[in-house]
Amino acid sequence: MRKRLYRAKDDRMIAGVCAGIGHYFDIDPTLVRLIWVFLFFGAGFGLLAYIICVIIIPEEY
Repeated sequence: MRKRLYRAKDDRMIAGVCAGIGHYFDIDPTLVRLIWVFLFFGAGFGLLAYIICVIIIPEEY
């Protein structure tokens, strides 16, 4: 079975990006959210990166 990256519907907080990444890599979505906040928002371009991910990553069907 082929793994696909998608925005999750079941464990989403805002748009499901972090939950989808967590499901793809088989890790807890909360851990992905923490990493996202520290790495991306700490560097200053997190909001832009998140918006780009929302646009590019398809939603789970």
